[in-house]
Amino acid sequence: MNLYDIMGPVMVGPSSSHTAGAVRIGLISRKLLGEQVQKAEILFHGSFLATGTGHGTDRAVIAGLLGMAQDDLRIPKSFELARKQGMEWTFGRAYLKDVHPNSVKLRLTGESGRNLEIVASSPGGGRVEICQMDGLSTTFSGDIPVLIVHNEDSPGHVAAAASLLADAGINIASMRLSRDQRNGSAVMVLECDQEIPEETVRMIENMKGIQKAASLAGMD
Repeated sequence: MNLYDIMGPVMVGPSSSHTAGAVRIGLISRKLLGEQVQKAEILFHGSFLATGTGHGTDRAVIAGLLGMAQDDLRIPKSFELARKQGMEWTFGRAYLKDVHPNSVKLRLTGESGRNLEIVASSPGGGRVEICQMDGLSTTFSGDIPVLIVHNEDSPGHVAAAASLLADAGINIASMRLSRDQRNGSAVMVLECDQEIPEETVRMIENMKGIQKAASLAGMD
């Protein structure tokens, strides 16, 4: 247990789950998109839907999508700042299965037209969990460096990605695999001990059978 676990995050309140966690979800999603968010459809679930407005969850998610951290004093002004940047967004509701009550689905479009769909939860203390990416199940927090690879469900992709990470001196701390169906689409989530160089990410993304790859530096 560390000081973060005992005292919670340094944040703009009022709530570590509904405010700080929501900012973190937005920030991780922006980093995974890899570019400025042009459009966002934000669908709240459960407690986020019922009490989120009062806790500033809506402004917090937008703040994260703008690139703000959870202690940024500009969070209450995120709507105004987003409009100045030309971001368009809508809020709605989602009924998600098998997720924490503090959950949200984000459908994002970047300035280049790149799309990303994220389902994420904020269980408390400012911690978050990414539950789905583009409709495929994942489980990671973003606390440590992570590589996310979407690929065809066929042999060799995991070994090839692991080999390129080894060549770059990257040690894999944990690995989780999921797929939508046999011979369909799959996703691998590789949490690592070191940040993944952008060059390595691009090499993996250019391999045959890889649909896309993204990395996230640890946020703790």
